[in-house]
Amino acid sequence: MRYSSQVKPISYLKANAAEVLATLTEQREPLVITQNGEAKAVLQDVASFEATQEALALLKILALGNQDIAAGKVKPVSDVVARLRAKRDAT
Repeated sequence: MRYSSQVKPISYLKANAAEVLATLTEQREPLVITQNGEAKAVLQDVASFEATQEALALLKILALGNQDIAAGKVKPVSDVVARLRAKRDAT
């Protein structure tokens, strides 16, 4: 996605806030806000933000898992299943 088509100055945001929010929700594309010709912020709809946060959380979990593997902090799945079954049977 090219963000160059979704760039607006802050004055546009001030004058058209309701329209900008409706467009963000409808198109689900981020909007780059500029001030004095420089990119200063990115606006996006809530659903896209939440999806991004969930994706980042999953990536963090994967990175932590890879660190555990690299550090040798792993157990055979058969051991884990056996331990879970033992706990289940104990209750």
